Formats: sequence, C-alpha cells, structure tokens
Amino acid sequence: MAAQRGNFGSRFTAIMAMAGSAIGLGNIWRFPYMVGQNGGAAFIIVYLLSAVMLCIPIFLAESIIGKRTQLSTFGAMEKLSPGTRWKWMGFLTVFTPLIILSFYSVVGGWSIEYLFKSLGFAFTDPAVSREGHSAIFGAFITSVRKPLILHTVFLALNAVIVMAGVQKGIEKFTKITTPVLFVLVVLIMVYSLTLPGAAAGIEYMIKPDFSKLTSSAMLSAMGQSFFSLSLGVGCILTYASYLRRDENLLSTGLCTAVFDLGFAIIAGFAIMPAVFAAGIEPGAGPGLIFETLPFIFSTMGASAPMLSNIVAILFFTTILFAALTSSVSMLETGVAYLVDEKKMSRLKATSIIFVGCWILGVFCSLSFGPISDFHILGSTVFDFCDHMTSDFLMTFGSLLFVLFVGWKMDRESVYDEFTNGGTLRGNGRIFGVVYFFIRYIAPVVIVTIFVTNLIL
Repeated sequence: MAAQRGNFGSRFTAIMAMAGSAIGLGNIWRFPYMVGQNGGAAFIIVYLLSAVMLCIPIFLAESIIGKRTQLSTFGAMEKLSPGTRWKWMGFLTVFTPLIILSFYSVVGGWSIEYLFKSLGFAFTDPAVSREGHSAIFGAFITSVRKPLILHTVFLALNAVIVMAGVQKGIEKFTKITTPVLFVLVVLIMVYSLTLPGAAAGIEYMIKPDFSKLTSSAMLSAMGQSFFSLSLGVGCILTYASYLRRDENLLSTGLCTAVFDLGFAIIAGFAIMPAVFAAGIEPGAGPGLIFETLPFIFSTMGASAPMLSNIVAILFFTTILFAALTSSVSMLETGVAYLVDEKKMSRLKATSIIFVGCWILGVFCSLSFGPISDFHILGSTVFDFCDHMTSDFLMTFGSLLFVLFVGWKMDRESVYDEFTNGGTLRGNGRIFGVVYFFIRYIAPVVIVTIFVTNLIL
C-alpha cells in the first residue's frame, strides 16, 4: 500500500526544511575554498549578485511547480503538461540528486571519520605538520574498508530520517538541526575572529581584488550559487510539494535564500581568518577542511589544547549536520517519485534508492584508491559525478524549470500560485519583476553558463 503523502506542519518548519536542504557541504566545504581560489571578496560579490538575480527566480520557479501540483518532479510535469515530453524533465531531476548523493555521501563519511578523530583529541599535537595531516587524510581516503563503512553509515542515517516520513522524519530533524547549525558556525566564527593574525582573513573576505576576478572565477561563483541552493535537481520542487496551500512562496523563498547565503558568508568568516592566522595559502582547494584545518587546530593546540579540540569537535559536528540536512532532501526526491508514481511504501522506496546510491558511491569512494586509474572523460568516477552534476545537469535542470514556468505554463497560473489566488497583494505588486527574471533573464544567463562550461 502506498504511503500517505505528508505536508510540513507550519511555515517555520517548512523554511527550516528548505533552508536545511540548501545549507550543506556546498556552504561549509565548497564555498570557503572556492573563495580562496578565486580572489576573496570579489568572488563573494558575484556570488551574491548571482543568488539574487538568478538563483531566487529559479528557486521560485521550482517552488511554483511543486506547490501547484503537490507532486514529485515527474508527476508534476505530467500533471501540468500531460502527454508532452516535459515528463522526461521529471526523470532528469530524479536521477541528478541521486548521482550527487552518491558522491556526497562519501564526503559525508569523511566528516564522520573526522568527528570521531576530534572526539578522540587527534588534533592537539602541534608536532604534526600540514604535510603530515595531508598524508593522514590521503591514507584514509585511499584505503578501502573504513571509507566504505562510513559511506554506508552516512547513507543509512539519511534513510532512517526519510523512512520516518515528512513530518515525523524530515520536519523533526531539520527544525532542530538547522538552527543548531547556525549556532555552531557562529561559535566557530567568534573563535576564529579572535585569533592573532585573523585581521588579514577578514580583509580578504571584505576587500575585493577585481584583478583576480577572471571569467572563470565569475563562472565558478555562479556555479557555486547553484550548488549551494540545490537548484535544478528537484529537491526544492519536492519540498515545495509538501507546503500548505496558503504558504507564501516569495516569503519562503527569500527566507531560504537569506539563510543559505548567510550561512555561507558566516562559514567563510569562520574559516578564512583561521587560515590566515596560521599562515596558510587561502586557495588550499577541496582538502581545506580535512587537511588544512586539522593542522590549524593542532597549531592552536600548542597553547590551548582543550579549547582547540572543542572548536574541532564543533566544526566537524557542523560539517556532519550540514551534510545530512542537504543529503536528506536529495534522497527524498527519489523516494517521493517512487511513492507518488509507483505507489510504493516509504520503506520499499527508500531501500531501493539507498541501494542504488550505495553502489555508485562505492565506485566514487574507490576512485581515490583501487580504481584511481579508471577515468571517465579524463576524470575519476568521483570527479566525473561532481563535475557532471554541478557544471551541467544542475544548470540544465534549472534552465528547464525556468523555461517551463516562463514559457510553458500560462501567466495566469503562475500569478495565481505566486499570489495565492490574488490574496497576497504584496506579491502581486512585484510579480511582474519576478516573472520577467524567470522568463527572460534567467534563461539567457543559464544558457551562457552552460555553453561556456561546454567550451571550457
């Protein structure tokens, strides 16, 4: 028997769930090192402009489809455009988040390992060099057994939450963890800003160097805004389908974007001042939080080992929670499709998606070790899945969403959903601007990004 479809119980829990979906490793793992590699504050400016002018309209387009149909991606497209090829867009946005989840869960497993390390006071020895921490991390990810076990554990945590349902699982989890995430990252930021030498990191975050803002950096900033808000993959659409009929989409969307952007900026101020205080190159790359930061914690441990280790515990707890709040929405996208369209129970649907993601995740994990020499179009399995989804599938999915809402749906239906049947007069007054961005600006910018990624 198919499980009954749930709904978020209140506006607060809906915003916490959608913000939790947006806030993830993209904010605290990817954003700081992208800032470091692309010129600091100049990158942040483009990132913020992209979020306001491009990502919020895409977010609203996804939300309009989900809230109007109360269905997952495939069913939503079939309902709004029956008998057309738009339904294949539904399949695309079911599979894309599951590909992301497959490699995302590998990194989630790494966060579990490093949380255990911090709980075991592993980052209090100042004698361990940065190269030493890099060697420790390298030895861990290239091994077979432990990363696969932790990949499995991380996916299992997601499965337990999703199997519990919308209100008893996703809602209960995110309404607690999302506020906790902000408390944790603010505590880390306060500590980081008080370190000797932190002023250079603050300056790096607020003083733009436009000479470093290359076309590649601008594309990276726009791509990061997509990745950060989980756009184009159906997660937002799926969560919007659980909103109550009287929910204000504009309010929900703006709150979600503010939470997501705010968290990313706070994470940047939590990490970059510490990086500069330790004399580390800001463009340390993807290994920043698993190689560079453990070295920083160890360096700090020379004078205050207990305080340093407490910060390390807080940091890797934040990493784990951020990974879970985001990955739960990816798993839910596939589960919602099987529940809505195939009439499966949540238990069966979650189990099927779990197995599929686990298998692909195994290959992603092993691509750092035993199958590192196996390449797809010149990339390892992990890197291929990462680049394919963030550079192409998410962008293409976002394009389809704005084209559907801006050109396939009739304007009256979009207006009706955006204003709740005309009852939200404030929304009605700015509808023309939002619709213009959805219909004209967003498609042009997305196509430009997509084509440039293909060329580069």
